[in-house]
Amino acid sequence: MTDDDPTVPIVCSACETTTRVPLPSVADAVERHNESVHDGESIAEVDPAVSERLADLVADDMGLLDDG
Repeated sequence: MTDDDPTVPIVCSACETTTRVPLPSVADAVERHNESVHDGESIAEVDPAVSERLADLVADDMGLLDDG
């Protein structure tokens, strides 16, 4: 991991917090927060707007959004 790694916003509606985590650490950070603060319940997550945008980019790249 370097200082040049892109960061991803992680939001927790229960804690009313947002933090930015380097991309390679996202899954571990979300899991660690949910395990230690919310007894494993999936509350903290990648910012939904980022998740939606990423899903759109992947679908477009795979040609899933092409018109017929």
